[in-house]
Amino acid sequence: MARIAGVNIPTNKRVIIALRYIHGIGPAFAKEICEKVGVEESRRVNQLTDAEVIKIRETIDAGYMVEGDLRRDTSMNIKRLMDLGCYRGLRHRKKLPVRGQRTHTNARTRKGPAKPIAGKKK
Repeated sequence: MARIAGVNIPTNKRVIIALRYIHGIGPAFAKEICEKVGVEESRRVNQLTDAEVIKIRETIDAGYMVEGDLRRDTSMNIKRLMDLGCYRGLRHRKKLPVRGQRTHTNARTRKGPAKPIAGKKK
């Protein structure tokens, strides 16, 4: 089992798919990493040599913000907005949708399960 950026990536999947298990690496970055290292996208992780795994690990460490650093950076950005008291920060603080979605009927993912209102009858 290959361990890259603190994540155990699955061994029986293709390299381009397995790299996506790392937080911060999507389809475009996975393809870019494979091209930089010189690994064919169709190869499986269990077919990689130790040297190739080390090259992938070094490439990710050198050029990409992933896992803990990325999560910390994102949370610091949200905290900064909340401290500023700007509109987006207020929406984060109230746990409401931030990007202009309607909240009258939807937004259940962000607001949580519906809370019944006592005494409301038709």
